[in-house]
Amino acid sequence: MTEANTPAADADAAIAIAAVAEQLRQAKASRQPCDPIAALLPAGDLRAAYQVQEIGTRRALTEGRALVGRKIGLTSVAVQKQLGVDQPDYGMLFDDMAVPDGWEIAADRLIQPKVEAEVAFVLGRDLGAEGLTLAEVIAAVDYAVPALEVVDSRVAGWKIGILDTIADNASSGLYVLGNTPRRLEGLELRLAGMVMECGGDVVSTGVGAACLGHPLNAVWWLARTMARAGRPLKAGDTVLSGALGPMVSVKPGACYDAYVAGLGSVRACFAA
Repeated sequence: MTEANTPAADADAAIAIAAVAEQLRQAKASRQPCDPIAALLPAGDLRAAYQVQEIGTRRALTEGRALVGRKIGLTSVAVQKQLGVDQPDYGMLFDDMAVPDGWEIAADRLIQPKVEAEVAFVLGRDLGAEGLTLAEVIAAVDYAVPALEVVDSRVAGWKIGILDTIADNASSGLYVLGNTPRRLEGLELRLAGMVMECGGDVVSTGVGAACLGHPLNAVWWLARTMARAGRPLKAGDTVLSGALGPMVSVKPGACYDAYVAGLGSVRACFAA
C-alpha cells in the first residue's frame, strides 16, 4: 500500500475536501472571496475537486434549491492546454441562478462577475446512458437558445487553476436565456458567429466551432460524463454548452447584448 492511498491519507484528503467546501460556502455567503484553494487539495486531483463541488450540490438541494441543468466550462482547447488538462469541466445550474432576459441583476448577488456568450440547449428527453452517441444527444435536444452566462469566482482576483474552478462549481454565477427557442433543424451551429456588445461597442466575438468544434460535441461529452457521475441529464434540463468567445468583466450599470447567428439575441443588465 502506497502512502497516497493509505487510510490516513484518505482521511486527510476527506478533511481537506470538507474544509475547502466550507471555505467556498463562507466566501459565497459573505461575498468576500477567499484565497486560492487548490493547494489545500491533493495535487492535481480532479476527483477531489469534484467531491468539493458535490458537497456544495448536496447542500443546495438540502436547502430546497432545484437542480435544473448543467454548465460546461473549459471548452476551448487553448484554455485546456493553459491549465494542463485535456477535457472540459462541468458545474450545476440551480433554479435560482436563472435570470429573465433583460432583467436587471442586483450587485449583491455576485462577487466579481464576468459574462460570456453561449448556446444553451434544453432537453426533451432523459440522457442516462454512459455510452450515448452524438445522434442520441441530438435526438434528445428539444430546442436551442442564445445565452449569457454570468460567471463568478469565490476565489480572490480570479486567481484560479483547474482545481479551484471545479471545486467552485465551475465558477458558476447566474445565467440568462434568450426568448426565441429554435429547433435544431436548419441550424449551422459550428459556423454560427457570435457578437457581444456593451453600449454599442463590440466587446467579444466568437463562433460555434470554438466550443469543442461544435456546441453539440460539448453536450455529448457532458451527457456521458454526468451519466458516469451518477447525476444524468433529465428531460427539461438546460445545458450551457460553453463560451463562444472571450469572457468580459462586468461593469456596474452596464447591459450586455449577445447575438448568435441563427438563434437571435439575449441581454443581461447589471445594477449600478
